[in-house]
Amino acid sequence: MSDPSINSYRDLRVWQDAMTLAEACYRLTRQFPRDELFGLTSQIRRAAGSAPANIAEGHGREHTGSFVQHLRIAQGSLKELETHLLLAQRVSIAQADVQPVLLQCESLGKMIRALIRSLQQRASLQ
Repeated sequence: MSDPSINSYRDLRVWQDAMTLAEACYRLTRQFPRDELFGLTSQIRRAAGSAPANIAEGHGREHTGSFVQHLRIAQGSLKELETHLLLAQRVSIAQADVQPVLLQCESLGKMIRALIRSLQQRASLQ
């Protein structure tokens, strides 16, 4: 957490990608039926917003252990998001539009896992 090029959570590529994913989820759910507003639409948007929020919160605590904990929460939110997207696809609320968003989830998940490993390795050297 001592990289001089990182002045804010906004400088983190993982946070930027999480925000891009959240935007994609909002765009996708605009196409959902109105009767899903308080169902899958709400669940997808909440889970999508949770990932970047937890990344920001963890970074803001300025402690490696807290950051890792919040990154793991963000990972959990991603898995929840993937599940809601797959359900939307299964019940034919969303079709072709879901796959690119699922790929973004997968990519972000890999990035979060790599960041967790890096932070843990760095902490073990101190």
